[in-house]
Amino acid sequence: MVPSDNRAVECPFDFSEALEFDPALADLMRRDTPARIRLPYGDADAWIVTGFDAVKRVTTDPRLSRAGIIPHDYPRLTPEPIVSPESINVMDPPHSSRVRQLASQAFTQQRADEMRPRIVRLADSLLDAMEEHGPPADVVEMLADTLPQHTVMDLLGVPREDWAPLQDTVRRLLAVGAGTKEAAVAAKADLTSYFGELVQQRRKSPGEDLISLMAEARDGEDCLSDRELAVTALTLALSGQDTATCQISDIVYLLLTRPELADHLRHRPGDLTDVLNELLRYIPFRNGVGIPRLALEDLELGGAQIRAGDFVHVSYLAANRDPERYPDPDVIDIHRPSRPHMTFGWGGHRCIAVPLAMAELEVAVGRLLERFPGLRLAVPPEEVRWDTETIRRFPLELPVTW
Repeated sequence: MVPSDNRAVECPFDFSEALEFDPALADLMRRDTPARIRLPYGDADAWIVTGFDAVKRVTTDPRLSRAGIIPHDYPRLTPEPIVSPESINVMDPPHSSRVRQLASQAFTQQRADEMRPRIVRLADSLLDAMEEHGPPADVVEMLADTLPQHTVMDLLGVPREDWAPLQDTVRRLLAVGAGTKEAAVAAKADLTSYFGELVQQRRKSPGEDLISLMAEARDGEDCLSDRELAVTALTLALSGQDTATCQISDIVYLLLTRPELADHLRHRPGDLTDVLNELLRYIPFRNGVGIPRLALEDLELGGAQIRAGDFVHVSYLAANRDPERYPDPDVIDIHRPSRPHMTFGWGGHRCIAVPLAMAELEVAVGRLLERFPGLRLAVPPEEVRWDTETIRRFPLELPVTW
């Protein structure tokens, strides 16, 4: 352990060398108490918590509030805050519990199982196009970047002609450059307005899409308001271009650069879900940290004295590499005993769409390996280009041959 002090550590969290773990974050993990960090944007420092149990405590402690950050220029990585003030991601119980209870009715395991045939059809159509294109082909463009976007747009009932414009708008919102703030503000407003209009349409003419399902969700007499529906739909659209897209690309990269993993899955496809969960634990799927919490009162946390008004960040990436929970955490061990990871969050802000996200990953990776048994990289691994313009960690291109 490294002794800690109260001086803030400058943390741009801009490391983006393939799927190597950020050395700055690794240094913070070695400290014996939470550290103070300074992020590129926001008018205050923050504490960062990295251990699995400590992160679990932060995410479930009512004295640490997501909603409390809204009036503040809180510490973050992007010029413009990504989340809307009404988003479930910045609600506290009991309000967040109510919205989650209603919205999650569209994301049960049963619903995900019912949606899987649609995901399979989308994946197979993309893989058909890739096969027709012939090698070399870019698996990011032709599958990883496209399948989650098309899936979430299809399931939300977004008209197909709007898919590409919406994807461009989401990219502007996720950018991290200092000169992108104005464009990001406009992008958030455009997305919120778009989904607000879509909600109005579904209220008048419901269909089989997720917005219609969430609009029909009831808990007694309670239901989601139009604004809550619109912001929840926007959150799902962002997820469709964020976590699932990155994870498919990153997982395929690992399978192509560690062919023993791909061979194992081809011979034992029943292990797919367990292997995917180990890869999800291992992969640093984003840079640094996400949304902080505000301390509502003084408290002690892992030996650090947190004062009321302090911001507290957690690192799910670091929690997933905690050696006290995962022996040899920097090793991909597909035989590791199954233990829940934090890639989809924890506690009251764990992603409500996990069943859908896992269905996407299982279909994308499973169908790719089945359809292209000889799949391999068409370039040396060191020539793969990685995203450096957003908070995400994923290859921009994966040229493959077979």
